[in-house]
Amino acid sequence: MKDLVLIGGGHSHAIVLKMFGIKPLPGVRLTLISDVLHAPYSGMLPGHVAGFYNYDECHIDLRSLAEFAGCQILIDRAIAIDLNKNLVICQTRPPVNFDVLSVDIGSTPASLSVPGAAEYAIAAKPVPEFLASWNQLISERQNYPQKPLRIAIVGGGAGGVELALNMQSRLEKEEGRGKKEEGRGKKEEGRRKREENLENLSSEIHLFHSGAELMQGHNQRVRRRLQEILISRGIQLHLKEKVCAVKKIERETTLQFPTDYQISCKSGLELECDRIFWVTQASAAHWIRESGLAADSNGFIQVNDCLQSVSHPNVFAAGDIAAMVNYPRPKAGVFAVRQGKPLFENLQQFLLEKPLKPFAPQKHYLGLIGTGNKRALASRGSFMWESALLWYWKDWIDRKFMQKFSNLPKTADTK
Repeated sequence: MKDLVLIGGGHSHAIVLKMFGIKPLPGVRLTLISDVLHAPYSGMLPGHVAGFYNYDECHIDLRSLAEFAGCQILIDRAIAIDLNKNLVICQTRPPVNFDVLSVDIGSTPASLSVPGAAEYAIAAKPVPEFLASWNQLISERQNYPQKPLRIAIVGGGAGGVELALNMQSRLEKEEGRGKKEEGRGKKEEGRRKREENLENLSSEIHLFHSGAELMQGHNQRVRRRLQEILISRGIQLHLKEKVCAVKKIERETTLQFPTDYQISCKSGLELECDRIFWVTQASAAHWIRESGLAADSNGFIQVNDCLQSVSHPNVFAAGDIAAMVNYPRPKAGVFAVRQGKPLFENLQQFLLEKPLKPFAPQKHYLGLIGTGNKRALASRGSFMWESALLWYWKDWIDRKFMQKFSNLPKTADTK
């Protein structure tokens, strides 16, 4: 009996489990180590923040998926790998033995080394902690709708921009604003009312970015259009502002709703705010490099064309945590989804002691950026298109992907 251990319930591993359920491998014992029972699907998370999807619609049920695959699931967090003894060290459980290991744990925002950021800012990842903080904020908003609210978002990449727009949309709904005017004759009146609503909002969103332009990985038209949308929606941009400190405000006050934190920039700009969300460039968990796996400059596991560690042949990786040596790509969920099937095939090939199959990811991908109002922008190379149709197309794609993991048989034997 060979032990295949999967660390993390990311998109690639979800596909691997589904495929092992369809095509089990005799003599292989599957174990999944995950710190959550429900894995978030990144494609629908901005829509969840905006209130378009409920929790179940945008989370994969790992328990039922593991049951379908005949896989043991351990609810724990991996904190190290002993590559000499082939052991995964967990936070609370005894070490887990493996013959073959696959890692799909995603990434975390970098730059939490900024003084105070780790203590007081809310990182966009891990997603469960982020969503818990966001849901708490929404609950407070519902209980105290009159409370002035100021949110700071650090990071002007696609993640930060999309988060800002979807947060603004949800807060606007919570304040009873943004009612859409229908009919051609009311278009101008609707625009005027919306502008009045934005001026009267008791919530503010400030987006901080160290660069001169947002979303450096996208073409000029996309960057310019999203900047226009952010400004028109009342989101305050702070470009060329490098955040250098975050601190908690300690003071005696008679204010009913005092702000709790202060964000400071190298330019001298300071802003008091109620919440700080951190959505900067991705980095890897420290224990990856500490375990002895070959890693790139950001700590991501270096893998070959077969998604196999370049330093340890019995270790595989996919999703954000993996860095394909021959195919550098940005951290995006679309690559994790595409890696699922090749990862499954190569894990089976390795266990069967057969040659592995190289995999080449696409060079360009279509980015669909939701703007929080059931519209989206398409971005690919120099191409840009904006339409409500794009949001509904994205919604169809995302729901179709999630349907792969629902209505599974009780066990693989009942298929």
